[in-house]
Amino acid sequence: MDFKIEYTWDGFPVKHEPVFVRLNPGDGGVVMEVSAPFFNDPPAPLGEPGKPFNELWDYEVVEAFFLNDITEQYLEVELCPHGQHLVLLLSGRRNVWKQELALSFRVSREETKWEGKAYLPWSYFPPKVTKFNSFAIHGSKDKRNYEALYPVPQHELQQGQKPDFHCLEYFKPFNFNTLLGEEWKQPESELWLMEKSDV
Repeated sequence: MDFKIEYTWDGFPVKHEPVFVRLNPGDGGVVMEVSAPFFNDPPAPLGEPGKPFNELWDYEVVEAFFLNDITEQYLEVELCPHGQHLVLLLSGRRNVWKQELALSFRVSREETKWEGKAYLPWSYFPPKVTKFNSFAIHGSKDKRNYEALYPVPQHELQQGQKPDFHCLEYFKPFNFNTLLGEEWKQPESELWLMEKSDV
C-alpha cells in the first residue's frame, strides 16, 4: 500500500517532492518504508540513533497513525531521518498509555533525501484497525511545516486553528485485508489486552 503526503495539514499543496510512505507485509507484522526529502531542519535530536526519543515530534519526522475509530485506540509511529524513533500507544484522543517502545528501524541518508525502513510487530496495533493517516513535519520556529496525507478540509478550518494530528475524524478508512488478503485476521495483541486490564 502506497501513500503520498501531498498537502499541508490545512489542505494546501506541498512545495517540494512529496513524502512517500509504503506499507508491506512483514514476518509477524508490517514493514513501513519512508522515502522523503531531507531538510536537516531542525538539527538532529541528541538521542542515540536506533533508540526511542521522547517528544520526537519537535524534530524532522514522518508519522503514521493506525486507528480503531470505534474504540479510539491507536498506534502512532514517528520516524526521524537521523535514526531516532518514537512509538506511542493511545487509548482515547491524545491519551498515551504506553510509549518509547522498541523498534527495528534503519535509515539511509543522502544530502537531500532520506529513506527509512521500520518493522512494526502486530502486538503494537490496536484490535481491528479501521482508519489511517500519515504526517510529515520539518522546519524550525515560524518556518515549521506540518503536512498530512488526509488534511483538515479547508472549508472546515476554524479561525486561528493550529495543526493537530489527533483530529481523528479526518482519518480515512483503511483495511489490512487489502494488503494481506480477504481471509487474513489481525492477530490478538497481548499489549492491548494489558491496556484493557489496566483500565
